[in-house]
Amino acid sequence: MKKSMLGIIDVTMYPEELGQLSAHRSPAAIPFAGRYRLIDFIISNMVNSGIQSVAIFPSSSPSRSLMDHLGSGKDWDLNRKRDGLFFFPALSKDGQLSRLDEHRDYFERSQQKYVLVSNCTTVANMDFTPALDRFINQECDLLEITHKGKSAEMYITSLPLLMEIIDNRHKTGYKTIKDASEDEKSPYTRCKYEYDGLLKCIKTINDYYQTSMNLLEKEKWSQLFNEFQPIFTKVKDEPPTKYIDGSHVTNSMIANGCNIEGEVNHSIIFRAVYIGKESTIQNSIVMQKSKIGHNCVLEHVILDKDVVIGDGVVLRGTAEEPLVVKKGSVVENVVASS
Repeated sequence: MKKSMLGIIDVTMYPEELGQLSAHRSPAAIPFAGRYRLIDFIISNMVNSGIQSVAIFPSSSPSRSLMDHLGSGKDWDLNRKRDGLFFFPALSKDGQLSRLDEHRDYFERSQQKYVLVSNCTTVANMDFTPALDRFINQECDLLEITHKGKSAEMYITSLPLLMEIIDNRHKTGYKTIKDASEDEKSPYTRCKYEYDGLLKCIKTINDYYQTSMNLLEKEKWSQLFNEFQPIFTKVKDEPPTKYIDGSHVTNSMIANGCNIEGEVNHSIIFRAVYIGKESTIQNSIVMQKSKIGHNCVLEHVILDKDVVIGDGVVLRGTAEEPLVVKKGSVVENVVASS
């Protein structure tokens, strides 16, 4: 039964509140938890639930970082002769349903009976099988997955009914699956499935920061990452991180390929980051290939990829408003705070 479900990931619908993190990339490609991208979670959840055909609907010009990260889908076991990973750039600006309609031949050729429609920025480790069981047993037309009573922006329906919703969109006025699910006067029978595990829809920079910091708690980390339902990502071959004499690291996530000479506390450090002598990184996120000079202080800061911080720079944000430094920035001889 699990193999009878089709996966759809809508990458065109995302909030603007992600600011600098999505200024030069699709939100689906935002780096997360040291070595992943946000889209890794929904794709891995689908694959772990037995879904073998995943269709991604990016904007008309898919971001290079997203295409490079996903490639053929090999790292998710989706490089298949039959089914697998598909990209369907969306041209229509008239809503999600119109964008799906542009590629209706894909749906008409599909052999799956059911379909899961999801956003691209929900962080969770979830088996969709119980939700599909609920949908089938309750004999509803459209199931909404919720978390703590709020929508997780994931929906299950039958493939024929999805096509009906698409075809009737001009009569109903629906532009998205969400519209059909939330309309109290909807002609479709609706039901819900409440997921009680760790789940967070990343919609703002604060969502991103707080969700990342929460993973430094062992209990929350183990809810998201486990050997039975692994989260897959593009494999990167990096040497082990070097901890130079005088360095000190506590309660942090450090990816491969780093050189640590300073102090890191309660922070997430991505691949190939350099941290200079006498520098202190606290409550911060440093993305891949960034370089931090000597005698620096970073507190409640998010450094995007390839940022260079000169010697003696002090950057401070707050837990409520972390300071974001955009990708590729060079920061020298300043003291900044948010």
